[in-house]
Amino acid sequence: MMRFLFFFLGLFVVLALAYLLSSDRKSIKFRYVIQLIIIEILLGLFLFHTDIGIVIINYISYGFDALLSYAAAGSNFVFGGMVNKGEFSFFTNVLMPIVLVSALIGILQYIRLLQLVIKSVGWLLSKVNGMGKLESFNAVSSLILGQSENFIAYKNILSQISDKRMYTMAATAMSTVSLAIVGSYMQLIPPKYVVAALVLNMFSTFVILQMINPYDHTKEISFDTMDSTSKKEQAFFEMLSEYILDGFKVAIIVGAMLVGFIAIIAMLNDLCTRIIGMSFQDLLGYIFYPIAWLLNIHGSETLKAASIMATKIVSNEFVAMTYLKETLANFSHHTVGVISVFLVSFANFGSIGIIVGAVHGLNQKQAKLVAKYGMKILLNATMVSFLSALIASLVIF
Repeated sequence: MMRFLFFFLGLFVVLALAYLLSSDRKSIKFRYVIQLIIIEILLGLFLFHTDIGIVIINYISYGFDALLSYAAAGSNFVFGGMVNKGEFSFFTNVLMPIVLVSALIGILQYIRLLQLVIKSVGWLLSKVNGMGKLESFNAVSSLILGQSENFIAYKNILSQISDKRMYTMAATAMSTVSLAIVGSYMQLIPPKYVVAALVLNMFSTFVILQMINPYDHTKEISFDTMDSTSKKEQAFFEMLSEYILDGFKVAIIVGAMLVGFIAIIAMLNDLCTRIIGMSFQDLLGYIFYPIAWLLNIHGSETLKAASIMATKIVSNEFVAMTYLKETLANFSHHTVGVISVFLVSFANFGSIGIIVGAVHGLNQKQAKLVAKYGMKILLNATMVSFLSALIASLVIF
């Protein structure tokens, strides 16, 4: 009974906040909001509490396990001997698999299979979310291509996209994650929660955007006019080399960000402890305490869970997942699931710069718009993470 009480309380809070932030409250389609939330709950129950759902999650997990083993073959060939036997290397175990997954995405895009999947799933989603085909397409392409690479698919029509639709595309990109790094997440947190978060985040994104940024999609540019792929012609091995290098660049960038953010957090922890007798992360925990409490995380776990969730927002999901991995034994099954789902998204301050930079390289006018609404987009994406975690809190028992 308490589980349902906290769910409806948390749902009321997030929807009320979304309503207050709405750009056009009269245009909110509440039927679709309710419909999407019901679908999310049913999907959560299906994934966690049915034999078929559990089998699907297990098969996806096994698939990524296999990919990680293939990635390890390449990493061991190049970096073998650098890691002590039996030790866990974040660089080789977590970052290097990004190179292989990036290469696979390039191959699937080259043979046009990726575009077919994106369009098909996007069309299907548009039938249940009350949004346009382009918005639905963008949700899937963001998941597969990533928050920065995704905008390349729209470079030929960016100048024709309205302000409201541009906000939707940027918020969607920040609310999801790229499949290229999903395998890396699975090295840090339980794979089943990563898979569940991918599904839940997509529907949570539609719910929050239906509330915050409603508009008439039929008056926007037609989906059929969208050029979904780059016109750049490449030979197969030229393309493959490019994607492999792009994957390596992403891995190095993530690694560099981790070095910097973890070092800064360590410094802030030490300074805060010396000055106020409390670490920086504990201070963040008190700020996020109400959020963890609404997610039905109680007792001695609340403050630590809140601290990890806050760390994700101010740094990134990898830093937060690393801290969660170190404290898994201290949390209950329910708390691990809820925190894990919350962490699987790009909702952090750094993503504002990443998205603005990606769009700026294609269209400066649209980049200024994204920068203008940067903080609101981050809040939007954080609310998506909260709603997905709230659904997880209801169905994980």
